[in-house]
Amino acid sequence: MPTLFDPVQAGELHLANRIVMAPLTRNRAPGAVPTPLMAEYYRQRASAGLIISEATAITPQAQGYADVPGLYSTEQLDGWRRVTQAVHDAGGKIAVQLWHVGRVSHVELQPDFQAPVAPSAIRAHTKTVLLKDGQPVFADTSEPRALDVSELPGIVQDYRHAARNAIASGFDAVEIHAANGYLLEQFLKSSSNHRKDDYGGSIPNRARLLLEVTRAIVDEIGGGRTGIRLSPVTPANDIDEPHPQPLYEYVAKHLAPLGLAYVHVIEGATGGPRERPERPFDYAAFKTAYRQAGGKGAWMLNNGYDKAAAEAAVASGAADLVAFGRPFIANPDLVARLRRNAPLNTPDQSTFYGGGAKGYTDYPTLA
Repeated sequence: MPTLFDPVQAGELHLANRIVMAPLTRNRAPGAVPTPLMAEYYRQRASAGLIISEATAITPQAQGYADVPGLYSTEQLDGWRRVTQAVHDAGGKIAVQLWHVGRVSHVELQPDFQAPVAPSAIRAHTKTVLLKDGQPVFADTSEPRALDVSELPGIVQDYRHAARNAIASGFDAVEIHAANGYLLEQFLKSSSNHRKDDYGGSIPNRARLLLEVTRAIVDEIGGGRTGIRLSPVTPANDIDEPHPQPLYEYVAKHLAPLGLAYVHVIEGATGGPRERPERPFDYAAFKTAYRQAGGKGAWMLNNGYDKAAAEAAVASGAADLVAFGRPFIANPDLVARLRRNAPLNTPDQSTFYGGGAKGYTDYPTLA
């Protein structure tokens, strides 16, 4: 039986272990440019089999939170090269999570104070993060405008270009963020997509943009360097889908032929319970739909896993990889701590979003 600490192949990625550092927004990239401090933060955590970077905006329009990084300017690419080089020098592998927030944004974060974009002009009843006098402040998202169908090919190309930039910046892979109520999931789910054209209504129509984006990225950098993150039943950022099973099994069957490196599945409510009785979902059937359609990518599970649960998931074959989020914030040497059954540091929640080295690169490691 495989263990959490055994190597595994995920597409073109040979990973030293099955422990993944999940993407964690930390709001420490002023002007959307990665900093040397970020390079140190990721270097410290390079013992993970794979690091997935914090969500990274593919264009200025894709931005939704203060001081999150981008992947569209020369300065940003130079900053990311420092990050990827630091991780590689420490023996690690790193993927970038490609992000378009869609309606989960604020006019103060958009070019020329324009409205955020969405599949439909339906406001998300959620918060985003602005900076006021250098301090993070939660603010209601702004009213979005519906994207015109003529704009969608441009968004597909934005993702393609970001994937190209990622590989040029030294990333080993990219992860398409199609979860947690952001743009691609806004198209997928019926609560946020009321369109009447070829991108709304039926399951194939609502899945169209996600599949177009994925195919474009695979065409650009290869399926073996492409992963995708999905959250079938999360209510994050005011998203909902009354019939998630047929929707996600359709998505799984159409992702299968693309030769992806991995599929990253958030079970239940992001950052909350792994089961939502009001939105039952059969995760085993979801995986089976992918495998039966020929999908060979590594299967990654995420949401509140501890060592025992992660070991059980890998040993049973339910998961090839397990992603850990908050434990990596306070434990840069999480892999060693899990291997040695050592106690874990407790994260300082007051430093999660914004700030400097405190609560970011100053957590102690094992002797």
